[in-house]
Amino acid sequence: MSKHLKRYFAPRTWRIKRKGITYVAKPSPGTHKINMALPLNIVLRDILGYANSNREVKFILEKRDVAVDGVRRKDCRFPVGLFDVLSLNDINEHFRVILDKKGKLDLIKIGKEESALKLCKITGKRAVKGKIQLHLYNGANIFAQDGSYKVGDAILLAKGKKKEIKEKVSLDKNVLIYLVGGKHTGQIGKVQDIIGNRILYKTESGDVVETLKEYAFPIGKDNPLISLTGR
Repeated sequence: MSKHLKRYFAPRTWRIKRKGITYVAKPSPGTHKINMALPLNIVLRDILGYANSNREVKFILEKRDVAVDGVRRKDCRFPVGLFDVLSLNDINEHFRVILDKKGKLDLIKIGKEESALKLCKITGKRAVKGKIQLHLYNGANIFAQDGSYKVGDAILLAKGKKKEIKEKVSLDKNVLIYLVGGKHTGQIGKVQDIIGNRILYKTESGDVVETLKEYAFPIGKDNPLISLTGR
């Protein structure tokens, strides 16, 4: 399998120049779809500007404490996906991956306390030996205490030696959602109604817009549970 892809054919969600060097690094196989994740070398070199070359990126990853969601990573092609937290622990800087209103993956700076939190959407669930196992949008699984969690809901996880569910956000009326697909990617709105696989939501400007249910990522009741804009 090739470790590179032609820059011109890279996902449109990537914030990179389309012209110049012919090839760009391809993310290693991971938990996110390729259009929802960036390889670490693009993040450190092209977006954050901490390196000028792939060689410098490899040096940083080898010598410095660079972690994604609390786990140190040394693979320069490791995929950093939507809502993942990138931590440069040596300099105490933390960033969360978001989608801007142009549908591009971007990073915003967050505080150390918030870097321990991650919002995950539930994409499936099943019973395992009498317990409820939740399948999350990033490929992870976690056991829940009860069966009240539904596909489409989101959970706020506290990362650590043992992941803990701190809060649940149901996909329901009057809940804030973050659009992760479609024409309105990156927008925040409040659910007005849910009809089958479609959602009507009110935008920040007061317009009522329709979108697919799969594009809606619940983020909170009155305020987002995580930062979605830079500090």
